[in-house]
Formats: sequence, C-alpha cells, structure tokens
Amino acid sequence: MTGIVYLIGAGPGDPKLITVKGRECIEQADVIVYDYLADSHLLKWAKLEAELVYVGKRCRNHTMKQEDINALLVERGQQGKIVARLKGGDPLVFGRGGEEAMALREGNVPFEFVPGVTSAIAAPAYAGIPVTQRAMATSFAVVTGHEDPTKPESGIHWDGLATAVDTVCFVMGVTNLPLISSRLIEHGRSPKTPVALVRWGTKPVQEVLVSTLEHVVDDVHKAGIKAPAIIVVGDVVNLREQLRWFDNKPLFGKTILVTRARAQASVLTEQLMALGANVIEAATIKTEALELSEADIRVVEHLEDYKYIIFTSAEGVRYFFDTLKAHGKDVRSLGSNKVCAIGSATAKAVTDYGIIPDVVPANYRGESVVEALEPLVIANDKVLLIQPKVARGVIPRELRHLDIHVDILRLYETVQDDSQQDILEAALENGEVDYITFTSSSTVTNALELLGANAKELLANARIACIGPITAATVVENGLQPAIVSEVYTTEGLTDAILADVK
Repeated sequence: MTGIVYLIGAGPGDPKLITVKGRECIEQADVIVYDYLADSHLLKWAKLEAELVYVGKRCRNHTMKQEDINALLVERGQQGKIVARLKGGDPLVFGRGGEEAMALREGNVPFEFVPGVTSAIAAPAYAGIPVTQRAMATSFAVVTGHEDPTKPESGIHWDGLATAVDTVCFVMGVTNLPLISSRLIEHGRSPKTPVALVRWGTKPVQEVLVSTLEHVVDDVHKAGIKAPAIIVVGDVVNLREQLRWFDNKPLFGKTILVTRARAQASVLTEQLMALGANVIEAATIKTEALELSEADIRVVEHLEDYKYIIFTSAEGVRYFFDTLKAHGKDVRSLGSNKVCAIGSATAKAVTDYGIIPDVVPANYRGESVVEALEPLVIANDKVLLIQPKVARGVIPRELRHLDIHVDILRLYETVQDDSQQDILEAALENGEVDYITFTSSSTVTNALELLGANAKELLANARIACIGPITAATVVENGLQPAIVSEVYTTEGLTDAILADVK
C-alpha cells in the first residue's frame, strides 16, 4: 500500500497562521517531518503515536541533507504512511517543495501541495508594513537573498529589480545584505530608500530594524540582527509607525513561563499570547486517575442519593464524567442532582457536558462553597464532593458542622511532571523569563523540587505571579516572595494581574 505525502506550508511563525487544511493534515499524519522554521507548537495537533522527525537546516548547520530528506519522504510514503512535511512559510516559495515533489514523483508516491502563508508578506504585515499601498506601491517582488552557490551566474536581474518594482522583499538575505544594498544602489535605487529588517516575524520575539539602503549594513551590525529575517526595501517601510500593531501589544517583549499541567495550560497560554507575550510552557504537574475502591463504585452506582454534587476543578469534572462512562453511565445519571461548581472554569467544564450548574460561588475558595450552600441545605442532606487525592479539607469539615452528610469521591491525583524539566531549567538559566506563573500550591512545590538546590537563584530574576492567596502562601512558605497575587482566582484574573503589573 502506498501512502501520501502532504507538502505543507507551516506559515511564517505564528502557529495560528497555519491553514485549516494544513492542520487537518498534521492531525491525520503517521509521520511528521518538520523544519527549523516550522513552529513546534504545531506538533501539539499530532497523534500521540505519530513519528516526529526533525530535519531543520540552518546556515552551515544541516541536520539532514536535502537528498536524505527526499529519500526519507519517499521511503515513508512507500511504506503506506500518511506523511506531513512541514516547511516554514509556503513550500513553493524558496522552500524546495518542488524538489521534494519531483523525488516523490520518481518514487511513485502520491503527494499534494498545501500552500501556506509566506513570510515575505506576513512578516512585514506583523511589522506594520504593507508590501503594497495605493498611490505608494503598486508592485512588489519576492527575491531570494541566498542563491544556489553552484549556479554559474546570478539569476537576479538587478538592473530591472532596482527601479522597476516598488517594494522588494528579500528572503534569507541577512548574510548577503552588503551585496544586496550595494547592487540596488549601483543599479539606480536611491541610497535614501527606506529599508526594514523583520527578524522572527509574526512570533512574540519579533525584532524590527528600520534604516536606509546607505546605512542599513552598519545599523544591522550595530544592532546584532541575525537570520532569520525578511528584508523589505521600499517607501512602504515609512508606514510602520502609523500601522504597527503587533509589537504594540501590552505584553509584547515579555517572556512568561507557565508551569500549569499541559492539559490545562492552553487557556492561560492563549490569554497571554493574545496580549503579545512570549509564552514558554514547562509543566511541573500532571494528573493521573486513581483506582476506585468498592465504596467508590457504590457511590457512582447511587448518585441519586445526593442532593448536591460539588466540583472543585475542571479536571475533577473531566475525571467524573470519564468515570461515569467507564461504568456505562452518562449525564442522565444526574437527573435529580443539583450541581455546585467552584469557579467559572469549573462551571464551564460542567456546562460543556450539557449541565448548567445550580450554584457557582462568587469567590473561588472552599469557604465560599460552604457559604453558598448553607442556606440551600438542611440537616442530614447528603452531598458528594469530587476531589483529588490531596485537597484542602475546609469544605467537608464545615459542611459536617452543619450536620450535612459528606461523601468524598477522590478520582485523581496530582503528581510531578518531569518531562519538561530541561525546558524549565533552560528558560530560567538563560535569564529570559520576566514572569513565572503558579496556579496551585502543587505547581510551586514541584517546580522547586525540579529546580533543586539552585531554585531560589534561578527564580531571582523572574517575577512570581500567583493565582490567589493560597498559592502565594505556599510560595512564601518556601522562602520566596510573590510579586503578583491575583484577586480573582482564575486564569483571566491572573492575566489581568500581570497586565496591571506591566503597566
């Protein structure tokens, strides 16, 4: 059986610029072969069992030669695999997608091109530079700044390029910038022509330098701008100050380390990235299901005994309904139960299963659950509390003081996740982290254990942001001082607190 190879343009850097079809191909793929410029966040859509092969190529540092990449694609395709070949930008804009397609054709392997957003247009756009503008620029050209060195002579027609096109975008041209600027000037382009270099365009670490043809080489050298960068030549560069938007975002230039469990981190990550932050995910915890006892199973079999079911986390909601499914039950088992959800995130998780919570305390603490339920229950009522293996005891203790019968169903436990320890340590060692976020006491204690004896030293230059006073208290107990404690105990509240701190 012969497979198929999708030659996919992964876009310029921002993972959200992948096309719908590109994402679908990633989700279906048995093998993903990806480049240096293809954002690693795209891999989160891959199947767990997918083979991931990195073949990134940087200047004078090639992980795999092009002919070996071609052979790999042919081999996996002939094995009947669905292959997603992820290439930065568009596969046919200086991406050697055509060469790979020719190899696949020769190997009788079916292939498809999946166009992507090219960096030649996207990077300038994220810098506030349109490549065309009415009455200013009606034409543009995309030119390689690094021609095939085996060619006997240059294929770039400098005499026409210099004056016949309003905007010229050079890809992979940083190394050859002295040649590019001198050739354009020699062939008639004004030395005063505005030039912009956009490094890591569309990513939260984007850098933009604006100069002119006559000064750009010196300015780039002084600024230390290196590849990868798009070079934009033309009067449209002058529009940047009016049209810049990406690097005006309030958290642009800030690097924030998220230690939340990977299954939960996406919401916080999305909120921070939307405000321009460079987010590094390095989970310090994960959750695992607990084996049910016979007593637990009896509880699941007799949910009708309880007046209220209390959920204290979105994870608890997920594990609860997974447990119901495992025992041949669904939401219909909650027909007579009322539901209490602590916090908006937990309430949303319940709602996603088609159940509108009856009680959502205004404050996201266990004490608030008790206050909210006190007028709604009477002595000898039974409630079921869904909790992890280790949890605060305030809810069952205070409800029992009201003569309420409380059963606790412990469905999961929080354990240390050391799979991203290297990412955690590297980020802090490099001194690039402005904020580190803690969303629970367990994220604090596990982060400190993973960082070891040098934990306090590594955290010295990062501002510690905690989701509420309980998490903050754990930070203090470990000899550290939180810089931010959100007053609203949600990811939105934490994001708002960081935003206020930056301002």
